[in-house]
Amino acid sequence: MASYLQVDHLTKSFGDLLLFADLSFGIAEGQRIGLIAKNGTGKTTLLNILTGKEDYDSGEIVFRKDLRVGYLDQNPEYPAHLTVLEACNNTLENELLAKQILTRFKITDLHQKIGELSGGQLKRVALASVLITEPDLLILDEPTNHLDLEMTEWLEEFLSRSKMTLLMVTHDRYFLDRVCNEIIEIDNKQLYPYKGNYNYYLEKRQERIETQNTELERANNLFRKELEWMRRQPQARATKAKSRIDSFYDLEKKVQQERTQGNVKLDVKASYIGNKIFEAQHVSKSFGDIKIVEDFNYTFARYEKLGIIGNNGTGKSTFIKMLVGEELPDKGGFDIGETVTFGYYSQSGLQFDEKMKVIDVVRDIAEVIDLGGGKKLTASQFLQHFLFTPDKQHDYVHKLSGGEKRRLYLCTVLIKNPNFLVLDEPTNDLDIITLNILEEYLAGFKGCVIVVSHDRYFMDKVVDHLLVFKGQGEIQDFPGNYTQYRETVGANHIRPNDVRPSDEKNSKANANGTNANRANVIRPYNKTKLSFNEKRELETLDKEIPALEAEQAQLEQELSTGNLSNDELLQKSQRISQVIEILDEKSMRWLELLEKA
Repeated sequence: MASYLQVDHLTKSFGDLLLFADLSFGIAEGQRIGLIAKNGTGKTTLLNILTGKEDYDSGEIVFRKDLRVGYLDQNPEYPAHLTVLEACNNTLENELLAKQILTRFKITDLHQKIGELSGGQLKRVALASVLITEPDLLILDEPTNHLDLEMTEWLEEFLSRSKMTLLMVTHDRYFLDRVCNEIIEIDNKQLYPYKGNYNYYLEKRQERIETQNTELERANNLFRKELEWMRRQPQARATKAKSRIDSFYDLEKKVQQERTQGNVKLDVKASYIGNKIFEAQHVSKSFGDIKIVEDFNYTFARYEKLGIIGNNGTGKSTFIKMLVGEELPDKGGFDIGETVTFGYYSQSGLQFDEKMKVIDVVRDIAEVIDLGGGKKLTASQFLQHFLFTPDKQHDYVHKLSGGEKRRLYLCTVLIKNPNFLVLDEPTNDLDIITLNILEEYLAGFKGCVIVVSHDRYFMDKVVDHLLVFKGQGEIQDFPGNYTQYRETVGANHIRPNDVRPSDEKNSKANANGTNANRANVIRPYNKTKLSFNEKRELETLDKEIPALEAEQAQLEQELSTGNLSNDELLQKSQRISQVIEILDEKSMRWLELLEKA
């Protein structure tokens, strides 16, 4: 394979902050490399150095002569007066390709001025522009940001089929796994290469961490012995072997390194949440001719973890804003339970006093975090779980990278002990290591969760069912995660635009046996795969489950009045237990038939 790029002994620092030192690696024709590192450790800086946008302290960078390099900046900039077509540097030879790719990224007005575009549209124009040039080496910084799921999957397929050599930074782990054949990681200012995809990297990284931590433990044990030796007879220090003294100071530097974190688990206690969470009652919302929701009804269950997906512009964020009270519906409303305490992470919520220190931002909210069971964390300990070292905690906010600010914002939401987390695109600008920590946190979170995200891997790890926003007020309730949804859609040959509304209502059993979720949505099953008796059974269950749910709701209401006699209380308590048990059985059978269909 021809060598495209060779980097030797590269070092970069900003004042006293050393990002990386003595990095060496090469890129050869046909390699597809994903670059992974924590936010603030130099990923974007490295890409900017390679493309000539930033200087470096020392080292050497050599590109093959006449190599065509394309670069997608994380925050692209163009003169505001240019049209979309002009920004793409179009020629007659690639004009058709330009229109095809721009249309795929839903940029249809090719003569619109750059200054009129949103940030997301601008990123898509920049991505289209770099793809159109068909470079030998394509360098991408977060290419999937501002792409909906359909666009992301198209780009994934496009790059997989392309012959372009790739170097990319992305937090999209499915994208990494399916497009890249090599991973390089910057950790503790050093570079570690892995000859394989993302899953291979995870396995080998864990092996490296375990080895490093074992070596550090041995170094600590040796250091304690050597420290004792150094302290003995200090007056005779000059007579001691100089080589042993030098070795002691080298060892001291080594043990001062932080233990490398493997799987970090943070289990923060959520405040109590009752059985009633929220009910959407005949909610409608439009902006002109664009319908967001229309006569939407839904009952959210206790401990439910719901994902919301859909193309850009279908109303996902607007729906979230109506739920938390930032936007009013045109008709209907949300009946929120009295015990619900929202923790809302929004796309536009990143607002800090840039002159504050990181630790003070968190301490202003809480000095101590209750983990439950008598365990507590200080604000500093909590920040360390989210990869803010003690030194970094005393940095001013204005010194943080964009991803570090997002991580800090996430900390300010979680530290308030909410019992209902509403997360609107939480994965944007977060590094993969932070995403892993957040996923573990949400998996053990003892409350409710709604997540809007284009991150397929994240959705698969966190949610147990989906609301799919299809546009013009059409919403589909799907009992499963994102991959299961895609498999079902593919298996039934249903494309997003082929789906039609239905009057049938959907239901799903919750983990604690309480009721499920109903909305004016469709259920994507194929009755032709069921036997005659199974079809009849499914149709019967469609009627029985809502009736049982209604009876359960009625019993819960009666039991909460406090007006029942002892006999009535006993009778209705026994009946609600029976209803929940029957509902569990019938809901499980309904899911089995649905899966078979």
